[in-house]
Amino acid sequence: MARYIGPVCKLCRREGDKLFLKGDRCSSSKCAINKKSLPPGQHGISRKKMSEYGLQLRAKQKTKRIYGILEKQFRNYFKKANKNSGSTGEVLLSLLEHRLDNVIYRMGFARSRREARQVVRHNHVKVNNKKNNIPSCIIKIGDIIEIKEQIQRFKDILSSTEARIVPDWLDVDRENLKGKVVSNVRREQIDSLINETLIIELYSK
Repeated sequence: MARYIGPVCKLCRREGDKLFLKGDRCSSSKCAINKKSLPPGQHGISRKKMSEYGLQLRAKQKTKRIYGILEKQFRNYFKKANKNSGSTGEVLLSLLEHRLDNVIYRMGFARSRREARQVVRHNHVKVNNKKNNIPSCIIKIGDIIEIKEQIQRFKDILSSTEARIVPDWLDVDRENLKGKVVSNVRREQIDSLINETLIIELYSK
């Protein structure tokens, strides 16, 4: 699956928000937003007032960048959510939250979603006692996720993420590097940076 491989700090500057794409660095004084909050490029001298379409586009781009996915895959998630009988916006965010790489990140087994994707792709993860190296795999209620080996890398990660609050829809055993999805994610448990209403308006045009 294709992915963005360019400088991620540039993405945060473009959106004007911390998207927490580099783990610990985003909370330190080295964060690009702290150093230079203007958009990247020669035209980033000031932030102009955006049109309605501009606001909708930025909401979509920000959400894509938070979860580390590209346009085609994001559009497929929207189509799937739109076919669901529930609220399209909430179903869309639930699908994104239940991705395997995001679940690994939420459990504290990775410092960023980008690192979580790498952890999955490098065959460190088992789902229901079976190897799974697909970051986009949708994890369901009752699924058990675990890290295969207790190596130094994960001890360092856990030390870095111990202050992170694990959402209520997950049950995590940090000592044994295991966790379980116990319920569906609720809207109030998802990043407030995301405005799903604007995304729906954009795709409804």
